[in-house]
Order: sequence, then structure tokens, then C-alpha cells
Amino acid sequence: MVVVEMSGHKQLLSLRIDPEVVSKEDVEMLQDLIVAAINDAHRKVDEAMQQQLGGMMGGMKIPGMF
Repeated sequence: MVVVEMSGHKQLLSLRIDPEVVSKEDVEMLQDLIVAAINDAHRKVDEAMQQQLGGMMGGMKIPGMF
């Protein structure tokens, strides 16, 4: 319903909202969907960075990094 595209630096690149979820009567739901989409995009960037760093560091665990 809400799709967020984010760069690896967590910069918001685009936001697409399905017209089906746009309703004057339920603005709060739309706001919740936007927040959830942005949080999900942040999580995916963090996971991708962790995988890339994990591969480059040979699986080393550095305290405080992850």
C-alpha cells in the first residue's frame, strides 16, 4: 500500500502511496502505513549493510557495531 525507496545512506528517494488507501476518513491509518514503510526501509538498509560488512570482515564480531 505504501512503498518507500531509500538509499544506503538512509536518504528517502521516493514514496509511493496506493490510491486505494487514500481516504479523508482514515488519515491516521495512512500515517501509520507511511511510518511502517519508512521503518521497514531503514531495517532493510541496516540488514544489507550488516551483510556487506560481515562478508568483508570475514564474520568478525566487533563489539558495538551490530
